Amino acid sequence: MRHRDIVVGIDGSQQNRAAVRWAAAEARRHDAPLKILTAYSWNGPAEALGGVGELPDVIAQQFDQMATAAAAEARALEPGIDVSGAAVIGDPVSVLRQASRTAAMLVVGNRGRGGFASLLLGSVGQQVAAHATCPVVVVRGQRETPSGPIAVGVDGSVSAQRALALGFDQAQRHGCGLLAVRSYPPPMPHYGMAVPPLPYDPEAASRDAAGDLDATLTPWRDKYPAVRVKILVEPGSPAQNLIDVSREAALVIVGSRGYGPLVGSLLGSVGQQLLYHADCPVMIVHPDQET
Repeated sequence: MRHRDIVVGIDGSQQNRAAVRWAAAEARRHDAPLKILTAYSWNGPAEALGGVGELPDVIAQQFDQMATAAAAEARALEPGIDVSGAAVIGDPVSVLRQASRTAAMLVVGNRGRGGFASLLLGSVGQQVAAHATCPVVVVRGQRETPSGPIAVGVDGSVSAQRALALGFDQAQRHGCGLLAVRSYPPPMPHYGMAVPPLPYDPEAASRDAAGDLDATLTPWRDKYPAVRVKILVEPGSPAQNLIDVSREAALVIVGSRGYGPLVGSLLGSVGQQLLYHADCPVMIVHPDQET
C-alpha cells in the first residue's frame, strides 16, 4: 500500500534547503514518498508573452531545475526514499493548500526570497499553517537538536488530543522521549480596589494541572509503552513556556483553534507566537485533521 506523500514547499533559499533535509528524514522514518513542490507565476508585461498566456520557457526551466536539484539533494541525504519534484504554475498558498488535501504532512521553511516566503517577510507560511488540511511543519530555529524530545502543548482541547497522537507517533519514530507541557494561569494581580483578590493556592493550581495532564496522558502511555514521557507543568503563558522548551526540543507540536475567519483565529495566539519565535521546527495540527 502506498503511503500518503510528505510534501515540502521550496523556493531555492537556504532556509528551504533545511526544510528539504527535515522532510527527507521524515519520509525515511514514515516510509513515505517525498514530494517537492515549487510554485511560480508571471508578472511581466503582456507583450513579453507575445500575446499568449504562457510563461516564457526560461522561467519554467528555472523552476523545474530548482525542483530537480532539490529532489537530487533529498536522494543524496536519504538514499532509498521515493522522491519526486515538480514546478507548478500558480499562487504558492493555493498550490500548497491543494497539495495538503492528500498529503500526510506539509513542510515549509521559515523564510525565503519569494514564492514560499518568510513568516517574517510574508504570510505564506501562516496562511498554509492556518488553512492546510494536514499537519504543517514550519522548519525554523537556530540549531538542530535531533536528540531532543518531541514537545507537545496540552490544554485539554480536541486539537491538543490530535497533537498528542502525532507527538507520540513522532517520538516513537524518532526514538526519543516526549515532553508534555501544560500551562496554568498565575493569580490575577490585585489592583488595590475595594474588591479583595480571589483566593489562590499556587500549589493546588499546579497539582490540579498536573493531575489533569496525567489523566490525559494515561491512554497514550498505554498505547506507546516504549516512549519515555516527561511532563512540565508551569504557570504563565503557554506560548512562552513552549518557546522556552523549544531551545532543547527536536520538534514542538501544538493544536490550532480550528475556527474563525482570520488567520489569527485559526492558528491561535500560541501557534502564531511559536511560528515567529520557536528555536526548533513547529508542527501545527487542526482538530479536524486525521491522525
